[in-house]
Amino acid sequence: MGLDVGDKRIGVALGDPTGWIASSLTVITRTSLKRDVQIIGELAKEHEVQKIIVGLPRRMDGTLGEQAQKAQAFGRELERRLGLPVVFWDERLTTVAAEKMMIGAGVRREKRRERIDAVAASLMLQSYLDFQRSRTRTFDGIPPYED
Repeated sequence: MGLDVGDKRIGVALGDPTGWIASSLTVITRTSLKRDVQIIGELAKEHEVQKIIVGLPRRMDGTLGEQAQKAQAFGRELERRLGLPVVFWDERLTTVAAEKMMIGAGVRREKRRERIDAVAASLMLQSYLDFQRSRTRTFDGIPPYED
């Protein structure tokens, strides 16, 4: 499950069981930490989620600002309350890319506003899934990338 955590909304995306494709699921309008965690927990259970990827909105120079710190605090709280592992993943420019994609697809402004956070979450999750796959793939006997 991928989350694009903002102050007002949380975009939610899911990866398919094979780990190849991410797709947007929903947008949660934030009301309280308790309710937000409860909704995410219900979605995680319903979709048999094994890991949560929380978007980390780094600044363009790579440093962490206030929003990134809020995302980290939220992610740590999810991990504590839900007992699922949480991974933080760079989400720079995913909202911009999501908006461009939706405009290109002819999505009306009102619909874009409703769905942009979920689309951004799916782009961030797709980036994570692609990276994970690239680490396990081999090319002509060359071992995969290791940290």
